[in-house]
Amino acid sequence: MQAGQENFNLPHDVVTLPSGGIFYKSKKKSVKVGYLTANDENYLLNSNRNSKENIVLGLLRNKIYEPDLRPDELLEGDVEAILIFLRNTSFGPEYGVQLLDPATNKTFSHTEYLESVNIRQTEHKPNENGVYTTKLPKSELTVQLKPMTFQEIVELDRQAEEYPSGMVAPKITWSLNKLIVSVEGNTDRGYISKFVESLPIMDSKHIRKFISDNQPSLDLKRTVIAPSGELVTFNVSFGADFFRPFF
Repeated sequence: MQAGQENFNLPHDVVTLPSGGIFYKSKKKSVKVGYLTANDENYLLNSNRNSKENIVLGLLRNKIYEPDLRPDELLEGDVEAILIFLRNTSFGPEYGVQLLDPATNKTFSHTEYLESVNIRQTEHKPNENGVYTTKLPKSELTVQLKPMTFQEIVELDRQAEEYPSGMVAPKITWSLNKLIVSVEGNTDRGYISKFVESLPIMDSKHIRKFISDNQPSLDLKRTVIAPSGELVTFNVSFGADFFRPFF
């Protein structure tokens, strides 16, 4: 695929970023995104079916037309907004899922429409540099946090997959080292690494939940009525099959 940054004059539209651009050096609140083409259709057909990196990062690198914003540095919520735009403008807003009816334990089909997706409202906001501050409940220390980029999440998943068989990959430790910017004002990475190793579980869970609850993202939770009349809640997912049902 060609690099998207070389295609500034191709047809495109503007996608508003849930993050408002505050986490990026460019501070861009929106990005130019190209429409999917027949060439992209070839790519979707031939990419590794189970590779999030191949499908998502490949599309981002080819379809984002911005010289001062690298796709690799985008947050997950901004990536989701771009993927929904690409899907809606190429295939329509219909999103089909198979759900389980809790009353009968039988699956049923449901079609959700993604033409209008709201940005999730959060309680805490970052500062002008995209950094959050929170006090840990157990140690009572103040830490500064920054969400991981989509690229960092993909890399951690790959590291875990490549970890020696029979051993437990320390994904939580890896994630915490990425999320924590400072501890009581100390930004030294060696100090933070040692801090993470002895971090109480209560504080570890607080950090991960704080970021999950407050990082900018789309509201992708949906509730539908099953055939039995029971309510079923699900989240729109962005796996390898997000574009594949059309092929």
